[in-house]
Order: sequence, then C-alpha cells, then structure tokens
Amino acid sequence: MQTEKGQSIEDASMQMIEEEIGEHSYNEMEWPIVRRIIHSTADFDFADKNRVIFQKNAIQSGINALRNGCSIVVDVNGVIGGLNKQNPKDFGNNIICNISDPKMMELAKKEGKTRSQVSMRAAKSDINGGVVAIGNAPTALLEVIQMVEEGIVKPALIIGIPVGFICAAESKEELSKLEEIPFITNLGRKGGSSAASAIINALFKLIRAELGS
Repeated sequence: MQTEKGQSIEDASMQMIEEEIGEHSYNEMEWPIVRRIIHSTADFDFADKNRVIFQKNAIQSGINALRNGCSIVVDVNGVIGGLNKQNPKDFGNNIICNISDPKMMELAKKEGKTRSQVSMRAAKSDINGGVVAIGNAPTALLEVIQMVEEGIVKPALIIGIPVGFICAAESKEELSKLEEIPFITNLGRKGGSSAASAIINALFKLIRAELGS
C-alpha cells in the first residue's frame, strides 16, 4: 500500500497528466488505464487517438478474471517488478514467469525458439482463463497468439504491449486481428514492461473502485 507521501506524489502526477492532456478520445473505463501507462512511462504519445487499442470486452473480462483470482502470466520479471504486490495478495492471483527457468533455455535450444516462446507454451494451463501481460518480448506475444489459434488456450485477457524494433509493431498488429479474445494493445514500437504492469495495476484499481475498497 502507498504511504501518505507516496500517494500525494501519485495524485499530483495524475493531475498533471490530466492538465497536460486535456481532451482525449478514451472513455471513462479506458482513460484510467491509459493515464496509468502515461504515468509509468512519462510518454504522452499514448494519449493520442486510438494509440491504445481495447477490444470491446477487454476491460470487463480482465476485471472479472483478476477479481476471481486468475493467474497472471508475464513474459519477464520486469513486469512483476512494476506490479503493486498487494493486489495479487488480496485477490489470490498467482504470478507466473518462466523466463529464468534453466529448463526454458534447454528447451529453446532444442526447439530452435526463443526462451520467451517456450516460456509461454510452458504456462499454457495458467494462460487458459488467465491474464497474460507481455511488455518485452514480441516472440512471446506471437506464441500466445499461435496457441489461441491452435485452440490450446483461451485467455481472459491478453495485454500485448512489447517494446522494440524487431516484430514489436507486427506482433501487436496480429493481436489486434483476434476477434474473440479480449486484448489491450497499442500501435507502433513503444511499450515496455512498465506499461504492461501499469495496465494490470490500473485494472486492479478499477476493481477496488467497484468494490468500494
């Protein structure tokens, strides 16, 4: 939980974002998420019209799953580092990150894939019905999309916001083509672990607002 001083700094930052952005195209559920991405990245480009893309059921599906204690599967430990740890503790969410498992390196070499790809495939039971948050590795996002298309997994929400130059924008474009799976993504190369964790934190903030806590 925030200290009083920490909360006052966050409140002032959010107010500054509101004042600098002014009018925007996001609705009342989308904007708190976009605003928290901006807060975590100090990048006002995310406020541009349609820069952050929300599948029509994404926010409510993510809220329902997180509130009911679903697993949160992430691509790198950096996403975990940005999470408010009290939220998963309170709602019973397991956080899964296989990237540092030595077995993933061995398997990746054997299959000619990246560690991110095999890490996602290894977490398929947690991805099914869970929330996936990818902020670093486009190959992880593409692997999840492939698993969805193969009918292996059906996540409650895919947060696909990897940063980078190779396949980052392309992986997010592929994600935006999924019609039946709720997703939150963005256009272009920008993104990152801090943005991915910010989205999860924002969803928990919306949950607590609904619960009045």
